[in-house]
Amino acid sequence: MADLSVDVGGMQLSNPVIAASGTFGFGREYERLVEVNRLGAVCTKGITLVPREGNPAPRLWETSSGLLNSIGLQNPGVEVFLSDVLPEMKTRGWTTIVNIWGEDPTEYGALSRRLTGSGADALEVNVSCPNVPGTRLGEREDTVRDVITAVRDGWHGPIWVKLPPDAGVAVARAAIEAGADAIVASNTFRGMAIDIDRGAPVFDRGVAGFSGPAIKPMALRVVYELCGALDVPVIGCGGIRSWRDALEFFLAGASAIEVGTAHYIDPRCSVAIVDGLQAYMEKMGLGWKEIRGKALGHA
Repeated sequence: MADLSVDVGGMQLSNPVIAASGTFGFGREYERLVEVNRLGAVCTKGITLVPREGNPAPRLWETSSGLLNSIGLQNPGVEVFLSDVLPEMKTRGWTTIVNIWGEDPTEYGALSRRLTGSGADALEVNVSCPNVPGTRLGEREDTVRDVITAVRDGWHGPIWVKLPPDAGVAVARAAIEAGADAIVASNTFRGMAIDIDRGAPVFDRGVAGFSGPAIKPMALRVVYELCGALDVPVIGCGGIRSWRDALEFFLAGASAIEVGTAHYIDPRCSVAIVDGLQAYMEKMGLGWKEIRGKALGHA
């Protein structure tokens, strides 16, 4: 069988298919439907220092080509996560990447220190959520550098940084210089919907995060540009719902991929992607060396 194992910034995964933060909960919500242990890793919902109730309803709005969400980082907080959730995930043997969010570098640093020694395999530093108040810290080099410096001071394992889609190479480099091991590209695109009956925005905050099949070409472009400019792994995320979609991201240079909104269409899609990649590589007699980044330099 083709070897699907990959090294992502010093972190060894059995395969490069990861359940993205948000749409897969903490994995246990899906385990009656999916063989979760067949995935390379599970990335948790965003965890904060204190519990968050999230944004008021409505939180989801389906469009003709994707999904708008304004969840607002609803989560039980880091203490409950450490006592009740993470031990359960680790008992199942899942490689666990903890997505964290804070209002400022101090909060990110406190979270990283609290998670040290917890059994988490890596941190995914979310500096790009469009559904909470304030400026996304991932839009500026200086704020990204401050956040990653704070996280690195408290955590000595792998650090992945989840950037907004418009962050660009300079911001990614600032994250790397501060100690990031990999870049996740990217979070949702900003979008909105208007309720024609009320004549007002659907969501309380107006703007929401747009994800799903429609964003794949844009997310692929972001990954292609970052992979062509950076020397660290890039994890591709955005609109992936089949092994063919995933293959495009690998050809663009991605070291791994995350699957998000597609789980709402087919809860088993991530495992199907693993199977599809396995079959393709065996049929073609290819390995990652022949696949990853093949499309770079051909634009």
